[in-house]
Amino acid sequence: MNLFADIRELVVAELAALMAEGVLPQGLDLSGVAVEPPRDQGHGDMATNAAMVLAKPAGMQPRAIAEALAARLLADPRVAGADVAGPGFLNLRLEPAAWQGLVREVLVKGTDYGRSTLGQGRRVNVEFVSANPTGPMHVAHARGAVVGDALAALLDFAGYQVTREYYINDGGGQVDVLARSAYERYREAHGLSPEIAEGLYPGDYLIPVGEALKAKYGDDLLDKGEQYWLADVRSFATDMMMAMIREDLAALGVTMDVYSSEKALYGTGQIEAAIEALRDKGLIYDGVLEPPKGKTPDDWEPREQTLFKSTEFGDDVDRPVKKSDGSWTYFAPDIAYHFNKVQRGFDELINIFGADHSGYVKRLKAVVAALSEDKVALDIKLIQLVKLLKGGEIVKMSKRAGTFVTLRDLIDEVGPDVVRFVMLTRKNDVALDFDFDKVTEQSKDNPVFYVQYANARVNSILRKARDAGMDVCDATLSEAHLAHLGHEAELDVIRKLGEWPRLVEIAAKGHEPHRVAFYLYELASDLHGLWNKGNDDDSLRFIQGDTATSQAKIALARAVGVVICAGLGILGVTPVEEMR
Repeated sequence: MNLFADIRELVVAELAALMAEGVLPQGLDLSGVAVEPPRDQGHGDMATNAAMVLAKPAGMQPRAIAEALAARLLADPRVAGADVAGPGFLNLRLEPAAWQGLVREVLVKGTDYGRSTLGQGRRVNVEFVSANPTGPMHVAHARGAVVGDALAALLDFAGYQVTREYYINDGGGQVDVLARSAYERYREAHGLSPEIAEGLYPGDYLIPVGEALKAKYGDDLLDKGEQYWLADVRSFATDMMMAMIREDLAALGVTMDVYSSEKALYGTGQIEAAIEALRDKGLIYDGVLEPPKGKTPDDWEPREQTLFKSTEFGDDVDRPVKKSDGSWTYFAPDIAYHFNKVQRGFDELINIFGADHSGYVKRLKAVVAALSEDKVALDIKLIQLVKLLKGGEIVKMSKRAGTFVTLRDLIDEVGPDVVRFVMLTRKNDVALDFDFDKVTEQSKDNPVFYVQYANARVNSILRKARDAGMDVCDATLSEAHLAHLGHEAELDVIRKLGEWPRLVEIAAKGHEPHRVAFYLYELASDLHGLWNKGNDDDSLRFIQGDTATSQAKIALARAVGVVICAGLGILGVTPVEEMR
């Protein structure tokens, strides 16, 4: 049950009745009518903008519409008050029973409470991580992995059919660099001194690759030109790196549905087919681009290239797809890859990119719009950097990786649950400080602890009740006499529970999984606040002198625990039942 959606349905029904009665003109568009929490909680439980958005098309004063609507809404048994405020906003107060019923709803539905049909089974592809297969994943990859995986789970919870996908960038020059770096470790495995020239990957993580190459090839590759070994070593090293990446993702709790290879696009006709599809639409031509900004005539040599008319779809300039020497640009396989996704029948595409890929946003959106004839939406979420801190100092680089802190370093230090939750405590396009001191302390300032402690507190209440001989299974609690939950502090917690289904849909529509983490922190705060009030007011304690009152109050606590578990499930975090 989404109480906000239910009350909106009531508002729309009463507006339709006012149109039928001639109070409002016929045919008004009611799609802009919203029901949401008021900005100031003191103004009521919900507020609707109905009068404000209908005033102009109706040719009426908004207060007149609001007053007519208020009179009708008050006839509904759920509505205790309907007050017109300011120029025509309508603030609503609901009867306590309307809120109390939510507790029963949560206990009956369990962690499916808040699950939505918003997506209506639409197929969504979420591409994320897609790290170059040249080494272990680093901290920035960790944030992208968490955001992508949580977003996929959120969309699934909201009724979409989701595919998690990893695009392996194994078709560019970086994998040749990997092969040359691995070959030096192969030489090292034979007791030779590796020559890690500038531009090669220096990390110790390639030592096992060199040893594995020795085990497979013996000394057959020694003292031979790279034309003899480059292709084999490249394939071998790439496979080992992808195995490492899969292991790191598994340690973080991330499982991909599909791994797509850039290399597989070459020599198979897929790039050519994608370019021809654009050519058939009149979007490919041969031309010369203007000099890039900052270039002078002396260092700019104009060359005719094959170009995609991306400016017709909002891009800044047209983009080259083939160089003057006839080779494909880096953009060409990206076109083919996204054409492949369109052909697979997805209704929507989402890409999770690092902030350094911001220049690709317009061109990729242009390609998808062109190839799908604007039928498939592409949303690109950019992930800002993560700064690791310990003792107020920036954490030093990983020796094993050579140049960065690895995802596995982070997991080994604090565990996957902490990594996942903390990575979602900021919106994706805002830089994030990962402070090891903060995420390991037991305080309100540590959001992971604060939310987990709330769930552990709920389980503590349940254990104490069972020890006292009370039946507190969900089936029994769902039948509790919830009228005992009449205190404003208790109703405030229930109101927060009532926001969960609405929050799920807002977060899913905006592709913003961080909203779930924010909500869980607020819900945990409300529970802790109610617990603390019970220290001063005995009537607010969860276990009372009589069973009926106790079961009602415990039902509320249990409902909070259910929603926390549902939210943590979306975030990919395991709920803690007991704090140690």
